[in-house]
Amino acid sequence: MTPRTVTIPHLGRVEGHGGIHVTLEGPRVADVNLDIHEGSRYYERLLVGKHFRDVQGIITRVCAICSADHTVAALAALENALGVPVSDRTRALRGLLLRGAAIESHALHVFALALPDFLGLDSIMGLAERYPDEVAFALRLKQLGNHIQAVIGGRAVHPINTLVGGFGKLPSHREVESLRGELASAMEPLLGAVDMVASIDIPDWAERNTLFVALRPARNDFGFRGEAICTSNGAEYPVEAYRDTVREFSVEHSTARHAALESGDTYMVGSLARLRLWGIRLEGEAAQALGALFPDGVTDNVLFNTRAQVVELVYCLDSAIQFCDSYLGLEETTSEMQQVEERAGRGIGAIEAPRGTLFHEYELD
Repeated sequence: MTPRTVTIPHLGRVEGHGGIHVTLEGPRVADVNLDIHEGSRYYERLLVGKHFRDVQGIITRVCAICSADHTVAALAALENALGVPVSDRTRALRGLLLRGAAIESHALHVFALALPDFLGLDSIMGLAERYPDEVAFALRLKQLGNHIQAVIGGRAVHPINTLVGGFGKLPSHREVESLRGELASAMEPLLGAVDMVASIDIPDWAERNTLFVALRPARNDFGFRGEAICTSNGAEYPVEAYRDTVREFSVEHSTARHAALESGDTYMVGSLARLRLWGIRLEGEAAQALGALFPDGVTDNVLFNTRAQVVELVYCLDSAIQFCDSYLGLEETTSEMQQVEERAGRGIGAIEAPRGTLFHEYELD
């Protein structure tokens, strides 16, 4: 039987530019290739010879929607290389910045990109006709994520207030109190959205044995900053060994590099992976959302990643409120900068970005 190919040259509602080529042999799918057409931007080369204080302003441009995550990962790597300690105040603000980025990204993906497909709708416009209150809230939630990043980072995209050793200007207690109020008021409608998402059937054809990988949070809780690379089959690797743990390779059909563990196993990262590995650590409203959206436990069905993002939205609201409380418990001041002594060194920073694990590594002469 002659194989035939189905080609979708352009995928809508995905980040970047992509297409799919499916080869069929009769009723059997023989091969599937996902093409990502992203030209090389040479950020590694752009950074050669730059001063370490210029790094974050350049590297945030890797991804606009994840610019806060690239910023925090870059600063962690540079501070490791320079031996700069991080204060409780700086840690709280960076944690809040990461929550803002996750709220923005997850709200966008769940309601604007994923749910219309699950419901057989053309776009978020059709979703708004069926669920007007939920879509209106989702847009406000995304705006809240942007607002958090603007207050902490200086603007909603590509932070400019985040520096090696601290922050250029600290938000006032009044600003953080206002953020806390917005976060608290968003919880009730978000829990209503949990019920709506839980009512949507997810097909089981994507269920398959999946290896999940995520950072182990530095403390015994759930979180986006970690100290070890862990897998769902029980393996654990130090963050410093990420180059030996994860092997990147090129494929002929796509300009995006692929990755596998040193064992050769492919794996999944992101919200579903984090819940599979560390969801048991969730508490309060986030734990209840996990139970509502995963009544039978975290599944190997990758299509459940959307539900996992909703659980993380609940977690982000709750933990962002805690970061606000931590910040408000400190004496109000206008600046926070640690002394930075220039020296040679190498540092690595690792962050759980909304869609997966992010590593930054820098060497200073």
